[in-house]
Amino acid sequence: MKEFSKKYLDLLTGEFAGINLTRITDPEEFYQKQIVDSVLPETESNVFKNALEKTKLLVDVGFGGGFPILPLAFNNPDKKFLGFEARAKKAQVVQKIAGYLGLTNVKLKHQRLETVDFDLDTVITFKGVGKVIDYLPLIRTSKTVYVFFYKGPNFYELEDIEEMLEKDWELIEEKSFEVPGTEGRLLLGFKNRKVLRGTIQTEKIIKFSELL
Repeated sequence: MKEFSKKYLDLLTGEFAGINLTRITDPEEFYQKQIVDSVLPETESNVFKNALEKTKLLVDVGFGGGFPILPLAFNNPDKKFLGFEARAKKAQVVQKIAGYLGLTNVKLKHQRLETVDFDLDTVITFKGVGKVIDYLPLIRTSKTVYVFFYKGPNFYELEDIEEMLEKDWELIEEKSFEVPGTEGRLLLGFKNRKVLRGTIQTEKIIKFSELL
């Protein structure tokens, strides 16, 4: 992972520096806060690891500079990874970076979560993206989805998810990790209790399987 981290940072601060995909330029800090933090759920959470092994599919929403999707894809060449990003330019650039890093199992799309019908079992990740209570209701599926949020240790001071858990979702993981140079990481995992129709109405719904 150290060599992967170095190549990644060289691209972000070199050829693609003008896109501002990371504010962290110190190699060790980048390794800990972007690479290690991205793969901690896989190395430390059996719930996350088992879900990924079961589905062999992962969707990362709002991946920004490519975290956690590219480090996870590097660790799992036998699985498929699909990224959704609202900004087309970032999706295009991170796809190029994935190519330079030799990641052939990743597709990065200019796509919004609420326009997708997840017609396959999958894992969905959110890192540094909005509130749980805002994003879970956007998921539309008749299958089983495992949703993991990378959150800070003060999550419960900022959000109340009790009402949501009583209706559509089951909390399947709640685990804290230490990340050097940070206040720590809280991983929250959810699994849908029933068929989810999504709360946002849109003119065109795309089948997840068509994006792979």
